[in-house]
Amino acid sequence: MSAIPAARRGLMSVPRSPILIIPMGVPTLQDIQRAAERIRPYAHRTPVLTSASLDRMVGAHLFFKCENFQKVGAFKFRGACHAVLSLSEEEAARGVATHSSGNHAAALALAARTRGIRAFIVMPKDAARVKKAAVAEYGGHIIFCEPTLASREATLAEVVQETGATVVHPYNDHRVIAGQGTVALEFIQEVPHLDSLMAPVGGGGLISGTAIVVSELSPDTQVIGVEPAGADDAFRSVRAGRRIPCHRPRTIADGLRASLGDLTFSIIKRRVNRIVTVSEEAIVAAMRIVWERMKIIIEPSAAVPVAALLERKVDLAGQRVGIILSGGNVDLDGLPWSQASCG
Repeated sequence: MSAIPAARRGLMSVPRSPILIIPMGVPTLQDIQRAAERIRPYAHRTPVLTSASLDRMVGAHLFFKCENFQKVGAFKFRGACHAVLSLSEEEAARGVATHSSGNHAAALALAARTRGIRAFIVMPKDAARVKKAAVAEYGGHIIFCEPTLASREATLAEVVQETGATVVHPYNDHRVIAGQGTVALEFIQEVPHLDSLMAPVGGGGLISGTAIVVSELSPDTQVIGVEPAGADDAFRSVRAGRRIPCHRPRTIADGLRASLGDLTFSIIKRRVNRIVTVSEEAIVAAMRIVWERMKIIIEPSAAVPVAALLERKVDLAGQRVGIILSGGNVDLDGLPWSQASCG
């Protein structure tokens, strides 16, 4: 169904506001600290786990920040929750909107429900059934579109024009980045003196918030971003000194297929120490090892930093290494090690 008829059937009718205005300022450490206070009543403080067997495999002392135990099963709830709670009463009355087929869609829907406002979620028609069900369960109003970026953006623009909703971008938004930075804030409070902290890189919201916190509070800790070789825009962009979007990403780590935004790129190039890439085979192997050895469920995107250690893409022998396990939303009917191909 199209966005305009869906909105006119009673989703919301309010005065129009400017379309697709996204806050673009770089968040500060103080912004992230305020975000932590704001979301504290709503977001989980996730546990940090260790694994002696994984320590032996990689020759380092590993600490895992388990965002797979966060609400909606991913760190995305932090950023979405902070963005929604940051709205003025006037903005909140018009609701929020985004386009997403993944964890951000569910996170924004739940965050909006928490505040008692509407969430309009533009999703491609071919989005995974389990993800559509999650958004609907959290009370999001789904508007379907064609499975192209152009269709997603055009449909979102129509929804915003019709409803006046505030756009909450999945990562290129300083409110979202500040919320994601609370992961690292908790992490280094609980496990100080890390030598390195590793996180997956997709659109860059998580690694950006992480890098801001670490560079301010633990400057001797190196921040390492990891992405799939088949979706390596961050690696190529940092090397070239300019954004180079990945137009046809191919990876099982579906949460990392997005390309960097201009805001996240500006933070990453200044504050992230290194970005490395990993193979699809290593991602699947890392995901399975974490399931088997740690007895927790993580999704492919969360396995990417572990894959970098297994493939020896970084030499962290003897170090205290923090790893952010970004989420645990998995289609249990399509586990990667039971498939012939993961490309």
